[in-house]
Amino acid sequence: MTEEVKPKDRESVVIRFSGDSGDGMQLVGTMFSNLSAELGNEIITFPDFPAEIRAPHGTLSGVSGFQMQVGGKNVFTPGDKADVLVAMNPAALKVNAGFLKSDSVVIIDTDSFQAADLEKAQFTTDDPFKELGLNSVQVVAASITQMCKDSLEGLADNKQALKSRNIFALGLVCWLFNRPLHIVEKLLTTKFKKKPDVLQANLLVLQAGFNYGHNIHASVNSYRVETVSHKKGFYTDVNGNKATVYGLIAASEKAGLPLFLGSYPITPATDIMQELTNRKELGIKVMQTEDEIAGICTAIGASFAGNLAATSTSGPGLALKSEAIGLAVISEIPLVVVDVQRSGPSTGMPTKSEQTDLLQALYGRNGESPAVVIAATSPTDCFDSAFWASKVALEHLTPVILLTDGYIANGSSAWRIPDLEEYPEIKPPFVKPEQKEGWTPYLRNPETDVRYWAIPGTEGFEHRIGGLEKNSATGAISTEPDNHQKMTELRQSKIDKIANSIPLQEVLGDKSADTLVVGWGGTYGHLYEAVENLRSNGKKVAFTHFRFINPLPKNAEEILRKYKKVIVIEQNTGQFAGYLRAKIGGLNPYQFNRVKGQPFIVARLVEEIQKIIEL
Repeated sequence: MTEEVKPKDRESVVIRFSGDSGDGMQLVGTMFSNLSAELGNEIITFPDFPAEIRAPHGTLSGVSGFQMQVGGKNVFTPGDKADVLVAMNPAALKVNAGFLKSDSVVIIDTDSFQAADLEKAQFTTDDPFKELGLNSVQVVAASITQMCKDSLEGLADNKQALKSRNIFALGLVCWLFNRPLHIVEKLLTTKFKKKPDVLQANLLVLQAGFNYGHNIHASVNSYRVETVSHKKGFYTDVNGNKATVYGLIAASEKAGLPLFLGSYPITPATDIMQELTNRKELGIKVMQTEDEIAGICTAIGASFAGNLAATSTSGPGLALKSEAIGLAVISEIPLVVVDVQRSGPSTGMPTKSEQTDLLQALYGRNGESPAVVIAATSPTDCFDSAFWASKVALEHLTPVILLTDGYIANGSSAWRIPDLEEYPEIKPPFVKPEQKEGWTPYLRNPETDVRYWAIPGTEGFEHRIGGLEKNSATGAISTEPDNHQKMTELRQSKIDKIANSIPLQEVLGDKSADTLVVGWGGTYGHLYEAVENLRSNGKKVAFTHFRFINPLPKNAEEILRKYKKVIVIEQNTGQFAGYLRAKIGGLNPYQFNRVKGQPFIVARLVEEIQKIIEL
């Protein structure tokens, strides 16, 4: 008799669902992450899908995946390698073979591993595991398609049974991780409440998958991930795009101004527009325009009229918006431009993620056209970063470019819904009635160099602004050389002085170390985990990660000059490292750069940082 395998207690586990882009891997991955978040686990997810709407069935180019790391605490990345892989076809197994731990559990649908399926995935033998060298993994070879048909016999046709394969796999994974089904059942009920027949089929198949796991419990490892106590509050699973939306809404409420978004659909930023469209009850206005230029121009018009105005895009769209951003710079009106970075150049790899728009955000406009640049560090930090982008834009009358990226925009994490009372006030520099006497459009606060904002229609403050240079004293059109020099310097000074109102840069890890690891934006989790890994192995290393890029925090130079070795790590060919060299004379940091369209691998980061430490 086979001895029953007891569940393994683990601090964290990595699960990856993978199959064709039509197999519903993103759906079941999202449901399992929502389930884990509701049970009190920390999670980080990584949806990884092809750009093609539907690649040929069973081919390598059509593989879609959803990876997550689930833990009780200290989860910062979706994980390097998987403890469990659900591979719905041979192509999914082949694409993910290099990301499996030696003792991983691999769940396959044997009905999709026939000779024709193996041929499509370019296998040359009838044993894909042997061919890939996966000799030590634990294989759960289940006839998922047939069991779905059996479960739904007399209730649904074969087409519905095929569509339910992902839900069977979800039920099996719920057993594998000792997860209750009632939360998943609630999620399915919400999704399919208008399709009762589909709901009934999925609930039956979910239970069938769970029961199958229970019946094979003696032959494969199962896992138990403990939860820890968190700060009291309401927790949910949120991705970066949705958190960005919530941050804009929160800033709108805090400032007491209506929120307007003018945008054009573009991957991976479209969800921002779609989510705001669903929030009409809050008085939010969304305009889907005919192109990127129209999107930002409608936002500029809304800003001029007194709204918190935003536009969302990705790299190619940011290029198209550059002239209009310059218009917001010279007009000195608030605007939030959300750029969800993706792989380029041109169309590039639209569903993959990079940090390659930084220099475009900093300098990609004609003339001396300074703008604020902020970079969100994680899916949940997109909320805080969007709030800060709005606050800076409204209080300093400037466009703010908020950089996120495809990894954190589509990825999700467990998030405690914040208390807005804990967030700072937003106070736009509106004109006051007593300023009517002698007021001009570019009358400024001498401490911040920010002009006072008069909303059109405010009696006694009639004025014109626009793309032509204006006289600093009168606001009239001016081509006088000394005035242009003065206005150029004032626009730059206004941005520089924002450093007085943003948080100071923090250093984590061993502050007395000789080596400082530096990152920015969405790589925070991977870099933090790599640094902590090194420290746990006796290496002294410090870590600082930038959210505010232009202007840099006031203490940034002091921090960077303190360490003998500074290592700047980013997903481009060295854009932030070059920017720091330009801003801080004499600084010459080490670099580690990768541009693969995929998140960093923590183990590789550890190797590279250690090499530099030991130089």
